Amino acid sequence: MCVIHADGPAPAALERVSGRGATIRSNTNPECGAKIRLVHPAAGEIIAEVHAISEAGIELSFAGDEDSVAFALSAVAADMTQAN
Repeated sequence: MCVIHADGPAPAALERVSGRGATIRSNTNPECGAKIRLVHPAAGEIIAEVHAISEAGIELSFAGDEDSVAFALSAVAADMTQAN
């Protein structure tokens, strides 16, 4: 479980993540183009831009730099090592 900080903090489920962006599900409704902060318990935090909102979730774009890749790898590794 992540936390998205847009207008205020809200829980978010990370559906997909890469070094270029992520898809999340949340009960918050940020505007397209808004800058948000996404906090993952193992990967830390990252600044993202809301790219699109659809039935699939909230699409976020990352800078695509080393920090973005490190965030994505840490989030994936954390999810893969959690007990089911």
